[in-house]
Amino acid sequence: MTAVDAIYARQSVDKKDSLSIESQIELCRRFTGPEAVVFQDKGFSGKNTKRPAFTELMRAVEAGDVGRICVYRLDRFSRSIADFSRVWEVLDRHGVAFVSVTENFDTGSPIGRAMLNIVLVFAQLERETIAERVRDNYRHRFALGAWPGGPAPYGYDLAGLETDGRRVSSLVPNENAAVVRQIFREYAGTDLSLRTLARTLTQRGVHGPRREAWDNVTLSRILHSPLYVKADEEVYWHYLTQGIEIDLPPEAFDGIHACNIIGRRSRETEARRLTVANHEGVIDAPLWLAAQEKLSRNRQLPRANAGKYSWLTGLMKCAKCGYAVKIGHAKPQGTYQLLCSGRTNLSNCDSEITVELPVLESAVAAPIQTFLSACPSDALCPADRETAAQLLDIDRKIDRLVKALSESSAVSAGYISRQIDALHDRRAALQARAEQPREQPRLDFHAAPFSEKKQIAGEFIDRILLTGDEAEIVWKI
Repeated sequence: MTAVDAIYARQSVDKKDSLSIESQIELCRRFTGPEAVVFQDKGFSGKNTKRPAFTELMRAVEAGDVGRICVYRLDRFSRSIADFSRVWEVLDRHGVAFVSVTENFDTGSPIGRAMLNIVLVFAQLERETIAERVRDNYRHRFALGAWPGGPAPYGYDLAGLETDGRRVSSLVPNENAAVVRQIFREYAGTDLSLRTLARTLTQRGVHGPRREAWDNVTLSRILHSPLYVKADEEVYWHYLTQGIEIDLPPEAFDGIHACNIIGRRSRETEARRLTVANHEGVIDAPLWLAAQEKLSRNRQLPRANAGKYSWLTGLMKCAKCGYAVKIGHAKPQGTYQLLCSGRTNLSNCDSEITVELPVLESAVAAPIQTFLSACPSDALCPADRETAAQLLDIDRKIDRLVKALSESSAVSAGYISRQIDALHDRRAALQARAEQPREQPRLDFHAAPFSEKKQIAGEFIDRILLTGDEAEIVWKI
């Protein structure tokens, strides 16, 4: 088959100042003639090459069916230097010329290839400049206390606010703000865990932010968020001791308006910043701080009910799909069945696990006891490492509080002093527990309590892969 001319046209959205696909094709036909094959993508961005007609065009290029590609303008074909350079290697390898009608160059000539590279550099520069303007605008709105962008958080609606003669974005409470208040009261004022509270809200028929059911991750995000607190000076010192950068003085936290944070915990190169928002909070500062204190404590507490059926819970994985293996009740009463959660929860695995739980526990316990017998007793205390990490975290918090104390007002100094005293008490309790003498020089795994078995197993085992009646133990040692 003889290679033919191809026309490629693209338009992401219909705009008054953009040329339609039909007009692009008409202009290209004046250059190629009526025999050219047309490939068109409507409603697709040019920031990448994942476009159906573009993919079809490249297949035709690799099949040798295309001799020349004609476009109205280069950015209709690609906006990315990296993408176009990869595509150009394919075109050049198959001897396909590239023509831009508007920019008036043809890669069939040396000057055309040079012009192509120049235009492509400026197209990429324009795209990066637009992205930088968007980021700068986001940071500017954040610094002003306005809502920087995106959908409104749960409990709020977007609204406009007049500030210094101009209208800026803000948040106003909606009917879900009452649910937010209920969440803070029930979590901070009771011994409910996040999981239990999520289950309770779901059973009551309270609709979640994006779906009907609640989960502990969604609740944690709401409870951690400063967007709900009526921020006062104590909230200021709370965040300052967490290492958050704050450009405003403590007096700016008036006990009425909420806060907002920019920056992610996962990005160490980007400092997290706090500012006072232009919308009013819905949660009183003492209640919000009580919730933060409980969240902080619970990060250090083990889940008391996790893995209550077996000390291997959390270590067992399906060898076929990699999802966790959970324990379900089976008949007769008192026996348990091992189930792949990828099969039961997501229906994306057909693995059947017939391994018996008591047999598996016995098979795992024997080598663990052998390891314990061969190790010195002072090397068998995983709790010591955990305690050391907690002590280091407390020391860092105390250091930040002491530095903040020198800059605080009389009111704030009282709050900071109480926080330092509480941290010292917690540190002393942890230190005393760490220094308690061991009563047994060796650990007897078979006689150890359930919680200790679970902890010891986690120290020695990376995971246990199960499939059918087979189990593979992946040790950490």
